[in-house]
Amino acid sequence: MVYEKRAVKIILVLALLSLSAGCIQQIPTGNKSHIVPAQKELRIAAATSACDTGLLDTLNKKFEETNNVKIITTCEGTGKAIAAGELGEADVVMAHSVPAELQAVANGNFINRRYMMYNYFVIVGHESDPAEIKNASNAPDAFRRIAAKQSTFISRGDDSGTYQKEKSIWEAANITPGRTWYQSTGKGMAETLIAADINEGYTLSDKGTYLTMKDKIKLTILFEKDRLLLFNPYHVMAVNPAKYPSVNYNLAMKYIGYVISPEAQDIIRSYGKDKYGEALFVPAANSPEN
Repeated sequence: MVYEKRAVKIILVLALLSLSAGCIQQIPTGNKSHIVPAQKELRIAAATSACDTGLLDTLNKKFEETNNVKIITTCEGTGKAIAAGELGEADVVMAHSVPAELQAVANGNFINRRYMMYNYFVIVGHESDPAEIKNASNAPDAFRRIAAKQSTFISRGDDSGTYQKEKSIWEAANITPGRTWYQSTGKGMAETLIAADINEGYTLSDKGTYLTMKDKIKLTILFEKDRLLLFNPYHVMAVNPAKYPSVNYNLAMKYIGYVISPEAQDIIRSYGKDKYGEALFVPAANSPEN
């Protein structure tokens, strides 16, 4: 009986040690080992432009290395990114549609929304410019010219921040686009740029993604001077743990603090300059809120 009790105790101790091994990791250093915490996970749902430009990968790599974190990124249009957060499927959302963001915050699904960076939208097309949008006075005028000529326009049509901006420009132009000249891809910015190139059409793009794609397509920037309407701000926000207790709120706030820190803002300030001759985004953590 004594031996049986000892055997049971030994089995219990081994079981506890086995469970502990799943929470820690031993790293050999020479003849010794030291124990480090298990790697944590952070889920980010981000606008495709932050991914397509490569900026998000650069920012995330630094955060992962410094904090022993594995970041799981889902890149999709802003509408879907916000929806992922509203389902508790992300810890942090990075978006670029101010009205949609503010509505989601007002609904109590997100907290601690912070201004991160901005760039501008541009209207691109083939150099021939059949609708002569180069001579447009503003963005709505450029869209009116495209509609008047019934020149091919390729829309994302995916509830992204870019699509929301496009719709606002059509509305400002007092035009409801349609018929055969207006086509939707339902895909991301890179795929939409390729479709516009193949179909020799126009499209609206954030400038950062266009610059990363310009050597692969024949499209050129034809209109960008409406700096007010084509302004494109990006924000990060944490999913509200009061509504979604399973989210990693503490790590989400640490990440938000990182992307608005001087270190990350310096990365944003210089990202793309060496390859494209200009930064793809402008840091905005210290700018007035948008």
